[in-house]
Amino acid sequence: MRSYSLIAPAKINLYLEIIGDRPDGYHELSMILQSIGLADQIDVHSISTDSIRVRCNHPQVPTDKSNLAYRAAELMAMQFPQAFAQYGGVEISINKQIPVAAGLAGGSTNAAAVLVGIDLLWKLGLTQSELEELGGTLGSDVPFCVAGGTAIATGRGDQLSPLPSLDNIYIVLGKYRSLEVSTPWAYKTYREQFGDSYIRDSDNLAARANAVHSGAIVKAVVDKNPGEIAQKLHNDLERVVLPVYPQVLELREVFANQEGVLGTMMSGSGPTVFALFESQQEAEQVKLQVKEAIIDEDLELFVTRTITHGIKVVSSV
Repeated sequence: MRSYSLIAPAKINLYLEIIGDRPDGYHELSMILQSIGLADQIDVHSISTDSIRVRCNHPQVPTDKSNLAYRAAELMAMQFPQAFAQYGGVEISINKQIPVAAGLAGGSTNAAAVLVGIDLLWKLGLTQSELEELGGTLGSDVPFCVAGGTAIATGRGDQLSPLPSLDNIYIVLGKYRSLEVSTPWAYKTYREQFGDSYIRDSDNLAARANAVHSGAIVKAVVDKNPGEIAQKLHNDLERVVLPVYPQVLELREVFANQEGVLGTMMSGSGPTVFALFESQQEAEQVKLQVKEAIIDEDLELFVTRTITHGIKVVSSV
């Protein structure tokens, strides 16, 4: 039996702007995505039967066909039936460190790792762009999770333009274990409340989506300036999530009031909130301060940092 172990990093949004509706029913988005050090480990093993099995150490993670990692393996079996017949099925083991239902692309990065792992396991020789294209059929975040680093994402979030990678920013993440925010609900509610501000004309839609490439936050990223990046953080979905989820709002406000915090924001559709720092020492100190300010065992806090890569192979047998 052959196997590969892969690191699957989480991601945060440094910028999320909802521009308008797309013909396919999704939203036209402009985002800046960033890989972070908090990561799951995915082990992909060859097995002698023609089946797909998923195991996970986290009780909330499903191991059936509803798991995106399972669907990634199923996609590879459908796309490459000869390789599936030759090499057999796979067993996928997920060591979950990324919080579940956190808006950190935990499911998407697991799926990306399975695509990369099976490509190696079955000796398919796929390019990164081919893996990203496959990933795009599973979910909008999967293509970014394959490559990782720092990127502008447009379209429904799957059209990627790499930026110079950031590795000099420390992060504290906060997430209530029992709190979940539905991503479809967040986008639907935003459309209901702010749809009258959407750009309707397709040419203007494309022009606005492209405008993020010359935006102030992109310049700050290119300059690798943590302070400037923090000042330009933006997430349209905060407008609908924060009023409905007071715990998320409180967490954001507590972060904002701590000394040493460069900037703070909710990531994606939440409920995770993050704060940016210039040093690990400052991040660790604020983690303790937030823990003292919000005494709630349900609140998880993590210190991590920006990283320059997506899925990474750590070992093979």
